[in-house]
Amino acid sequence: MGDFLNPGNSGFEDICRGQYVDKTGMIALINETIGTPYKLTCISRPRRFGKSFAAQMLCAYYDKTCDSSELFDDKEISRSESYREHLNKYDVIYIDMTGVSPAMDQYRKIVPFLTEKITEELKEAYPGIKVDADLPATLMNVVHKAGNKFVMIIDEWDAPIRENPEIQEAYLKFLRYIFKNSGVTSRVFAAAYMTGILPIKKNGSQSAVSDFCEYTMLGPLQFAKYAGFTEEEVTALCEKNHRDFSRMKQWYDGYSLEDIGSVYNPNSVMKAVRNNRFRSYWTETSAADSLLGYIARDERGLGQTIAQLIGGVEIPVDIHGFENDLITLRNQDDVLTLLVHLGYLTYDEHTGKVRIPNEEIRLEFSRTIREDKRSDTMKRVWESDRLIMDTIHMNSDAVAAQIGKVHIEATNPLNANNENSLRAVIQLAYFSYKDHYVKMEELRAGYGYADIVYLPRQGETVPVLVIELKWNQSADTAIEQIKQKKYPEVLQGYGGDILLVGINYDREAPAGQRKYTCVIERWQG
Repeated sequence: MGDFLNPGNSGFEDICRGQYVDKTGMIALINETIGTPYKLTCISRPRRFGKSFAAQMLCAYYDKTCDSSELFDDKEISRSESYREHLNKYDVIYIDMTGVSPAMDQYRKIVPFLTEKITEELKEAYPGIKVDADLPATLMNVVHKAGNKFVMIIDEWDAPIRENPEIQEAYLKFLRYIFKNSGVTSRVFAAAYMTGILPIKKNGSQSAVSDFCEYTMLGPLQFAKYAGFTEEEVTALCEKNHRDFSRMKQWYDGYSLEDIGSVYNPNSVMKAVRNNRFRSYWTETSAADSLLGYIARDERGLGQTIAQLIGGVEIPVDIHGFENDLITLRNQDDVLTLLVHLGYLTYDEHTGKVRIPNEEIRLEFSRTIREDKRSDTMKRVWESDRLIMDTIHMNSDAVAAQIGKVHIEATNPLNANNENSLRAVIQLAYFSYKDHYVKMEELRAGYGYADIVYLPRQGETVPVLVIELKWNQSADTAIEQIKQKKYPEVLQGYGGDILLVGINYDREAPAGQRKYTCVIERWQG
């Protein structure tokens, strides 16, 4: 067992001792590629989405120097026809790029370092092999001697590019040299698996390592089931550990992938299960450190867009110009696309829009935006905070005036004559609600569904806000609907005051008159 060659199965064995959620079905997808032109797989996911667990799983399955039957015989992969055919049949080269960085002077010595260390372990495992000047040639010599091919697994493949962009060209050249020579690749590798945060760097309009089949958060395809925890898996965890599934869904759901539906952040779910505490665990990852740097950029309109996202508005984005690095960010679309890959946003390929996926990430945005020292950002934060206080203190004229101001300033003004478009303005105006409230939309209450309800966070003494929206009617009509449909009655369990907020937008209001009107009443239950 070496550091790079045939690392064994102890890593996956440790994982299985915990509450392991069975993701071994992914192995069957990799097995399908063996011996085909599609043997090179690259999967990108955000931090803490199980990338290293998957890499350890593949090492344990393919490594020919160990017997992993006991680890896999009771798992999903054991039901696949390919299970025994490939179990522990290959030499495995495993590289965790984040684990070797201290020895490489910020990755400047990465190519000679990996070549030297892997070659040393090959010589030890296969005494007498011919050692050539380049690693692919040496690997080919081992294949001729041993009679079986390699499976190469690279975890956090993009760490060198993320941490030191200066070495990008040399590093990508190294990867191209190993994987782009079709003659070498087909003779040396049964399969290769790379995983990281970013997709493979583009060189112009093409991938710099073009032979890999890529699966990203923008297009996971058949690997969508393994991008995170599915709702079925989270439900089972909650039932087994007696945890509140509804709160788990509120905090960590939101990454919606085609054919799979809801996808949850595995790291946050497991910590919530273990600790029985629902909060943001995102701050415990290094991903949180970088958010301010991206949302504080000077791309035109980005500050307004971030405010809309925090408020719950979905934003259209063109994902196709992004060059898959952290440096070449030319416009707002590139920044938003990067935030999808980092896990801060989720992308709907049918609508072409992004949104903040859940309460955990919305909290990180709310915290981070207060560190943005730009005057326009701080002004938006202050105005939203003030709007919430005006609502709590029943200053209805000030509430109507601020919502009208937000409407005028919005990048995407109302473009449809209905209450759904009005809802987008309300979301933007109240975007800083996260400090005091949890937002619920279309909340089942009484004899219908309340448009927007802000429920106080645990420990907060602010009143419940029940907001009803009307278009070309009146704010009084909105208040009457709240009362008639008995929305507040199901909210009494939250304790404290309940404020009824009726907001109307009069599109045909004469010049000089306010288009927005507001009425706020304290519910007398």
